[in-house]
Amino acid sequence: MSLINQSLPRFAVLQLSGCAGCEVSLLNANEWVEKYQLVYMPLVVSTHTVPEDTEILLVSGGVRNDEDVYNLRRAVKIVDRVIAVGTCAISGGVANLGDRDEVREMFMAQANRHHLPHLLPKSRPIDAFVDVDLYLPGCPPTPELFMGALTGPENFQASSIVCQECGRKKLKDMRPKHLLGFQQGEVLPDICLINQGYLCVGSSTRGGCRAICTRPGHPCVGCRGPSDAYIEKESSVWFDRVQQVFERLTDIPPQEIYDALHSPQLSLFLFQFADYMGNGGPARSKEKVL
Repeated sequence: MSLINQSLPRFAVLQLSGCAGCEVSLLNANEWVEKYQLVYMPLVVSTHTVPEDTEILLVSGGVRNDEDVYNLRRAVKIVDRVIAVGTCAISGGVANLGDRDEVREMFMAQANRHHLPHLLPKSRPIDAFVDVDLYLPGCPPTPELFMGALTGPENFQASSIVCQECGRKKLKDMRPKHLLGFQQGEVLPDICLINQGYLCVGSSTRGGCRAICTRPGHPCVGCRGPSDAYIEKESSVWFDRVQQVFERLTDIPPQEIYDALHSPQLSLFLFQFADYMGNGGPARSKEKVL
């Protein structure tokens, strides 16, 4: 006798070229277990195709090869709603860096680069091929964000920026003169990472992640993409805003901040900010981004 409740909303997870981190994050959320029926996810469900009566399709990973294109287009035809999950589905991920002129020029200009791999050819976000109903950014999105996407954005209220969830205090009398590296120095508890000289971009990155990086002391690198205030503006506006935050809270030279924001260490996430304005694909309105 089957124990599956056929009356529950049915959703599938289609994994394209990615790392399965988003799938693991979804499995770490257990609230959906009694509210939704997972009918397809190769990582855990033994079936070869997305069932015909699937209602919601979560897509992770970028479009890297012909099989990805085929599987994506075939699955989208039979579902009611498509949700792009994570950085790879939304911006193509690591492999897409090799198809971006600004990133290629930046890497090639690094005089002291060591053991850098050859940049891969094209990797595409899924909305270059199919329409997307909702974007769920993050690398990976937290379990709470998955639940927000499944239960509907109207039932999920995320903080506008990471700083609102971080809880660290910004100080007026603690003004570093230079940036620290990501792994340097002793991180002080409860004090803003910018005040301590760390390159943290949480002030303009969309919230909803519970600040799981910054609260224990790791600077935000922008994996959730631009906040609503910048999502429909050119990426240069976002970069200028981050620069202004550092100039207000620190005495770090503007050129040092600029160079750090455009460094290889942040290229994976910060260069995706241009994608929300189109950059060869469809523009993404803030109403469609969770």
